[in-house]
Amino acid sequence: MTPKHLGQNRPLPASPDEAELDYVPNPRPGRPYLVRFTAPEFTSLCPVTGQPDFAHLVIDYAPKDMIVESKSLKLFLGAFRNHAAFHEDCTVGIGQRLSEEMQPHWLRIGGYWYPRGGIPIDVFWQSGPPPEGLWLPNQDVPGYRGRG
Repeated sequence: MTPKHLGQNRPLPASPDEAELDYVPNPRPGRPYLVRFTAPEFTSLCPVTGQPDFAHLVIDYAPKDMIVESKSLKLFLGAFRNHAAFHEDCTVGIGQRLSEEMQPHWLRIGGYWYPRGGIPIDVFWQSGPPPEGLWLPNQDVPGYRGRG
């Protein structure tokens, strides 16, 4: 299974639905470990106003047979730049798509969204209980504190 994106000049997909994620065999199958991706500058559009929304995403997963290739993940996340959806839809949709396609032992996503209308919205989703014995570091994204 050769990744289609790695080492290639690929344009940003027009939408998340058009984005193709690449998966490669887990190099350490049978060993429980955690993979973390952090996207501190994630953007999407408000479906009502069309204004940009910004989030700090943290994706943690315990691979089973496959791992997601990071360049394809970066392009997938970038495809949300012109995608209009609520915070909840973006965050949970990303987690569900990765979980359904990759089928890890476990996956969680934290979406730490910057304020819209003066209210920050944080959204969390996980595929189920984490595997026993898996080290789960805190996501350590501080809550929004404004200027203070």
